[in-house]
Amino acid sequence: MPLRYLLLFLSCSFLLVPPAFAADAEPAFNTGDMAWILASTVFVFFMLFPGICLFYGGMIRKKNVLSMCMQGITAGSIISLIWFICGYSLIFTGNTPFIGSLDKAFMNGVTLTSFLPAIPNLPEVTFAMFELTFIAITPVIVLGGTVERFKFSTAMVFMALWAILIYCPVGHMAWGPDGFLASTGALDFAGGLVVHVTSGSSALIAAIMLGRRKADGVNSLAPHNMVLTVLGGCLLWGGWFGFNGGSALGANATAAMALLNSQIAASSALVAWVLAEWKLHGKPSMLGAISGALAGLVVITPGCGFVTPMGAMIMGILGGLVCLWAVNWPKHRFGYDDALDVWGIHGIGGGLGAVLTGVFASSSIGGEGKDGLLYGNWKQVLVQSQDTILVAVYTMAMTALLLFILDKTMGLRVDPAVELEGLDLAEHGETIHT
Repeated sequence: MPLRYLLLFLSCSFLLVPPAFAADAEPAFNTGDMAWILASTVFVFFMLFPGICLFYGGMIRKKNVLSMCMQGITAGSIISLIWFICGYSLIFTGNTPFIGSLDKAFMNGVTLTSFLPAIPNLPEVTFAMFELTFIAITPVIVLGGTVERFKFSTAMVFMALWAILIYCPVGHMAWGPDGFLASTGALDFAGGLVVHVTSGSSALIAAIMLGRRKADGVNSLAPHNMVLTVLGGCLLWGGWFGFNGGSALGANATAAMALLNSQIAASSALVAWVLAEWKLHGKPSMLGAISGALAGLVVITPGCGFVTPMGAMIMGILGGLVCLWAVNWPKHRFGYDDALDVWGIHGIGGGLGAVLTGVFASSSIGGEGKDGLLYGNWKQVLVQSQDTILVAVYTMAMTALLLFILDKTMGLRVDPAVELEGLDLAEHGETIHT
């Protein structure tokens, strides 16, 4: 066969037979964005395992440290499964204002090539994994208000129900398609409402309903190992960069601004807390310093991608001072035992940050339509305030209902003898030897 006929035959064959890879071609995902979100996922994961376990564990009595760690890692694992079963779908599907659908239950339709229309730069599985770390840590924050007295079995059921009935509805309202909070124009860059206002509000109700811890006459209620607390707190601080910066959902300038604002707010809150504590009590404490840094991070979370660095510094200073007041005066005045000051830092700090975002938000940072009071849009403060109150009231009411039902069916608190012995040995058959 002449060469020209052979070439003609081969060229026609290519026209008739489509390339085998055409049907399976992946969308043009941004690999740099993917790398940043995957890295941020690991950062946030370390906030829970081991960050919050060490942070909380160091602040309680030695006989209950393993119990705290056991509650944290078990709850995180249970909630991860809930995320896979229904949580992701309940937040990020559906077109209703208050809760999503079950269209993507068990990650149905989440493939290597699927993506959300609003986030075309990332595979959906990458986004889903990043968001899993948020729901895994948020309910565990609540346990800081109930340490040393919450039954393990009841706590785990509460954690599962909390994730489904509180986190998922609030998450959908803030971030889901046609969510109610988003429709009001609320600004919540990285979860000030969804994570901190919910966990702090719930911790307050849980602490009140469980009652105060009982002193055993041997060990005070003071932190037993501040080194663990500082180590855990620093892991939380570092992980927050993934928490806030990753919420930009890309390796971009907004992510960098969120990181810068987070560090400025944490640092200014730490300095404000230390100076105020020094003035009030005569000595600055290590616990106060790390608490101040975390207060600043909580306060800046809703606004880290919307405010200027100057705004972040002012928010941090106010956060440090207000949260210092919140962990002291209200507890002494009303006598509730929010053991690790979850309400004072996460509840008050998260609400304050949400409202201050309405003051300091700037369209030069967050894009068109993101101005706050300082730049002429006074209505944004009203939106932020009303949505903060809505989330807090819903969370408190649902928490009270859940705990009431669990109290009548399973019991909330361990027996006095168990509390005296310590939850490590009584509930888990383990103890820390020194």
